Amino acid sequence: MKNRTIIILLCFAAFIGLGTGYFLFGGSTEKMAHDLEENDQQVESREEIWTCSMHPSVRQPEPGQCPICGMDLIPLSQGASSGDPLILEMTPQAVQLANIQTIAVGQQGNGKAGTLQLSGKIKADERRVSNQVAHIPGRIEKLFVTFSGESVKKGQKLATLYSPELVNAQRELIEAIKWLDTKPQLVEAARNKLRYWKIDEATIQNVESSGKVKTSITLFADQSGIVSQRHIAVGDYVREGQVLFDLIDLSRIWVLFDAYEEDLGKIRIGDKITFTIPANPGKSYAATISFIDPVIDPQTRIATLRAELANPSGLFKPEMFVRGTLTSGKAQKTTQLTIPKTAVLWTGKRSVVYVQVPELDIPSFSFREVTLGESVGDQYQILAGLDEGERVVVNGAFVIDAAAQLNNMSSMMNRQVLVKKENRILTLPDYTESTPVLFKQQLGSVAEDYLRIVESMVASDQAEAATAADQLIKDLSKVDMSLVKGKAHLYWMDQANAIRSHSTNIAKWNDLEKQRDQFRFLSDALINTLKVFGVSDHTYFIQHCPMANHNKGANWISTDPKIRNPYFGDEMLTCGTNRDTLSPNPRGTNNQEIPSTQKNNHNH
Repeated sequence: MKNRTIIILLCFAAFIGLGTGYFLFGGSTEKMAHDLEENDQQVESREEIWTCSMHPSVRQPEPGQCPICGMDLIPLSQGASSGDPLILEMTPQAVQLANIQTIAVGQQGNGKAGTLQLSGKIKADERRVSNQVAHIPGRIEKLFVTFSGESVKKGQKLATLYSPELVNAQRELIEAIKWLDTKPQLVEAARNKLRYWKIDEATIQNVESSGKVKTSITLFADQSGIVSQRHIAVGDYVREGQVLFDLIDLSRIWVLFDAYEEDLGKIRIGDKITFTIPANPGKSYAATISFIDPVIDPQTRIATLRAELANPSGLFKPEMFVRGTLTSGKAQKTTQLTIPKTAVLWTGKRSVVYVQVPELDIPSFSFREVTLGESVGDQYQILAGLDEGERVVVNGAFVIDAAAQLNNMSSMMNRQVLVKKENRILTLPDYTESTPVLFKQQLGSVAEDYLRIVESMVASDQAEAATAADQLIKDLSKVDMSLVKGKAHLYWMDQANAIRSHSTNIAKWNDLEKQRDQFRFLSDALINTLKVFGVSDHTYFIQHCPMANHNKGANWISTDPKIRNPYFGDEMLTCGTNRDTLSPNPRGTNNQEIPSTQKNNHNH
């Protein structure tokens, strides 16, 4: 009994101790746990990474300036919102610093699209250029026209000339006059000799009547014009036919405009052009194109357009610069999407623009390749790659492209082929420009066999799929791998092995579901191959079923944009979307993952 009492007392004391301890320290324990959690959050906050909106490769544990461009760093969580390697994201401060400006893509028709902005010069009419020559040999005794630029009228005195030959010819005439009654032909011959030297009849009659020889003769201008160059001076001895002065008649002039090769298709003789000159700003002059040079300068790729204009007051002077606006009757009839020329970046045969991505929290710009049409004034027509209403960068595109290059993103100098696989962006090489057409055609034969497999899968025909796979393997062996070199050759070897392996499995298996599983791998290998090497003859649509591959999604190739699902056949024949397009003349979005806003709706 005594021991039981002791045990009860001990238990009661322990209970009292625990209660007291909880009362004294329980709150502190909760506070300690709270403090630890808060401390973890502070540590996590202190470990926040800061980056540069222009150079995402920069990573620092604290705020500061970018060591590359000096811009303020931003938290890494604010530096990315799309995850798309084709999109460069910037802060509003970076946009303001780079002075980035955008404009909406629009249509232009009968107005600006029908005009061309041209530059050129005033030139003398080549048909009105002449030379004043000496008709008689002799020594220049006196000049009445002494400097270049002096105006000369037809019949005006130019110079006096002493000519021993003229003196002898006059003496012969005086002697012949003595035999006028008996030998009149001698007199006429002497006269004709003087006439041949452009001696006027009055001078000849004076010599005959006076019997005196003139030791000098006056030279008169044969044409009116401006002296462009003087070739003689007093005391010079000139030969018969020697050039004394170069004369230009500027009463009518030519206006010559430079037209680039790509603009010539829009220009016709008879097109109207208005132009201005610096000498009379604010006033324009009208003319008509009367001649198009049939030869293009091989260095500048420019042809000359010519308009003719009266110049009675001498306002238009040779070598004056002019700026003209040509109204093209042909171009006026077209309506086309256009963008300013300042929006286009050039790299070899490719034309690149940057498009502002809408509805993102931070300013973002997407790399886009475009196909350009004709040049229309200060605009380019857009054949492919842009849609009406999209905003393209017209100022600051080089800044964006430079940032993309530094971050190893798609840019003018860093072209990438991007594919999406299981939520990962993969970068493929791009050999489309260096791949021979024959190799692309051979790949086309393989693709035709693949399309037979697609049709077999759509029809759920296991036997036909096996037959088509056998034919694909045969055509695959006919592809001449020597047509591609270096890294392209190695890449083809890898893809060819994958295509052969999965086709072999399709050919040998009798289970349709297993065939469809191999078909998924075959499709990925062939899609990558066509993206990397390009296509030559057909347009292919890359289509996607989100429910295939256990709801992970799978792709296939078709020549018809209409969905016919090879992974489910009649069970879900129209389940799928068009994701991409491969064609011999690719749009700017070809070989790239199509943004979600441009995808078709999911059909069932």
